[in-house]
Amino acid sequence: MKNYALIGEHLGHSHSPQVHTAIFEAMNVEGNYTKIECSKDELKGLIDDLRNGKYFGFNVTIPYKLEIMKYLDEIDPKAKEIGAVNTVAIKNGKVIGYNTDYYGFKEELIYFGVECQNKNAYILGTGGASLAVSHSLKDLGANVTFVSRNPKNSNTISYEELEKRDIDVLVNATPVGMYPDINSSPVNENIAKKAKYVLDLIFNPEITKILSYANSKMNGFYMLVGQAIKSEEIWQDKKCRQDIEVIIKRVKEMI
Repeated sequence: MKNYALIGEHLGHSHSPQVHTAIFEAMNVEGNYTKIECSKDELKGLIDDLRNGKYFGFNVTIPYKLEIMKYLDEIDPKAKEIGAVNTVAIKNGKVIGYNTDYYGFKEELIYFGVECQNKNAYILGTGGASLAVSHSLKDLGANVTFVSRNPKNSNTISYEELEKRDIDVLVNATPVGMYPDINSSPVNENIAKKAKYVLDLIFNPEITKILSYANSKMNGFYMLVGQAIKSEEIWQDKKCRQDIEVIIKRVKEMI
């Protein structure tokens, strides 16, 4: 049986083991998927474990999507363009980084019918996940601006400035509102309500405060499963033939 894992901090809320178990079933793979909470100093050792065959692949989450890159032999062109890695595989003895968040979020935008072409999209947060979100939106034709507490470049505005803008698409790529802090929102109700589409990368709870403000159900669960399928396709070197809706249903049965 091959071992895979999610590495990051504060992983208690993650449903990734259930998601990958459902995908293993769909792809007829004998695999085991666990969660590894680790410090930054432990990343190199985990990559060594991958090289030595203890693990066959990793997903990477907050706060290591950028930090992990320094320990890799190669980075997939799309992940290099994005500037963040969330999936690591061993291929022909080389440790290679990929970004499957990009594919997962792009599929979510298409699934929910979010209009992106020439629309003004604002991303709350500037971490590793926001970079993948940005490229997904841009590749679908959106005009993208980041929103941060401390804007540091011309393509980033403050939350105060966001209140003055017309918003077509609003994406929460911060952890604000994630369980157990379920009564918090990164923006106030007025901002959320004036956006045509509001998406949240958080999936626990299913309806975060910002989604409730906007009467939206577009949480990060579809993205979670979509990026996990792409990760498995990279690890297993084959396509998943099972429909994502069937896998999502199976995951929800296990949670």
